[in-house]
Amino acid sequence: MDPSNITQPVMTHAGTVVGRQAGGVRTFLGIPYAAPPVRFAMPQPRQPWAGIFDAIEPGPSAPHRVRDLPQIDAVPLIGRGSDGSDGDYLRLNVWAPEAADAESRAAGSSAAEGVPGAPVMVWVHGGGFVVGSKDAPVSNGTAFARSGAICVAINYRMGIDGFLPVPGAPTNLGLRDILFALRWVQENISAFGGDPANVTVFGESAGAMAIADLVTSPLAAGLFRRAIIQSGHGAMVREVGIAQRLVRKLAKLLGVTPDADGFRDVGHKTAMDVLDRIAKPSAVDLRDADGFEPVYGISRFVPVWGDDVLPVKPIDALRQGAGQDVEVLIGTNAEEMNLYFVPTGVREKIPGLVAWWLLSRSQPRARAALKAYGLGDKGVRPGAAMTRAMTDLVFRWPARQYASAHRGRTWMYEMDWRSSACGGELGACHGIELPFVFRTLDTVTGPRGLAGEHPPAALAERVHAIWARFATDGTLPWPQWDENRGVFQLEANSVLSEPPMRAAEFLPA
Repeated sequence: MDPSNITQPVMTHAGTVVGRQAGGVRTFLGIPYAAPPVRFAMPQPRQPWAGIFDAIEPGPSAPHRVRDLPQIDAVPLIGRGSDGSDGDYLRLNVWAPEAADAESRAAGSSAAEGVPGAPVMVWVHGGGFVVGSKDAPVSNGTAFARSGAICVAINYRMGIDGFLPVPGAPTNLGLRDILFALRWVQENISAFGGDPANVTVFGESAGAMAIADLVTSPLAAGLFRRAIIQSGHGAMVREVGIAQRLVRKLAKLLGVTPDADGFRDVGHKTAMDVLDRIAKPSAVDLRDADGFEPVYGISRFVPVWGDDVLPVKPIDALRQGAGQDVEVLIGTNAEEMNLYFVPTGVREKIPGLVAWWLLSRSQPRARAALKAYGLGDKGVRPGAAMTRAMTDLVFRWPARQYASAHRGRTWMYEMDWRSSACGGELGACHGIELPFVFRTLDTVTGPRGLAGEHPPAALAERVHAIWARFATDGTLPWPQWDENRGVFQLEANSVLSEPPMRAAEFLPA
């Protein structure tokens, strides 16, 4: 490797790291932020290393299995998967502007001299709490570094290891990993030229759900100033008692005792195999006493509330004032569920009775909800009614509820640009905002790309700039969320005063 491409050494609490530099950006990949995780144990500090750590390769990801969607290449969105053979995966990437390094060295210590560092953005990937990686091409942080921010992307434990409340083990280990990484940022980011007092945490889907929860967590106090919640909210959580139905079901399938000792020796391949079996709609009943299943079958694994991480259900904690010092930008995509139902053909082919049965596994008034979204109307297919209903029930209305409950400064957006993929039917689906936020359209453009052919680069420039500006100083070019219910449409570049949705009738207040 050309020595001129190597960064100046950076001293972290665990030792010295070097990365690569090119095009005005310093890139550090695969920095350990914690020790290799011990199964069902709290994250622990990394033992200091001798010499210099070459942060050149991304390192391992948490164990997960990637399957392509029909017609869509999933790898740019969630990474390539991991068999779990290398357990040292609590790693993070840092993309930093070279200017931040020069300013930091000139000041000697930006924190000590009172010189403000660069704004910091910490990315938490999505993937239903069972798949995903910091190294997914769509979420490369180079463009944010070129916009003057330091971008950090993290791995965390998922699935059984991260989000199964096994008796005898700490709950919410995946969230605890995220908290541990955020503490690493507080302790180390000034060495990269960043300002630990100006941290924005942002994520999509499961990553956004995690962030929405952590906004309310007493353990997250002081770790971030702003939060960007993309297609997420605080309603995808379960009571521990309900989630332990999943513990017992998995233990039975695996032939182990339903506790930490039983699960500790389950291999990663075996664990991933059993996840496929419990993904079936009838595999396990996770509805609450009122007949609601807040995840609507998208994943069996979500955070639980009632512990020290989330003492109170997040929506209730918000209403009690939790997180009011955090500035929140929250939003959804106009046609979220198209990602799940268009490439698979479900939207076009599912019969009405099956649509009702599937929705009834999560929604006690499934028939009425489907009717409210067009089931029975002339020319409306059952799958189209189900897709529209679930878009609002699963994502759009709970995000509005979160915005209304948050007592601090809050803004709402909607991604309204429609992808041309799947014959023009994929539309403004789940995840479509990602290549615009990160300005990585090249990773999802083409015959099997999420964004189809020829997505608008100008929109990516504008959306990316909105995110970068918010992370810099908390400003946005539209009014805060209030009784006028103003939602900024990203493509239309205008604010829509939005009435309550039909979904409001079918979800808890």
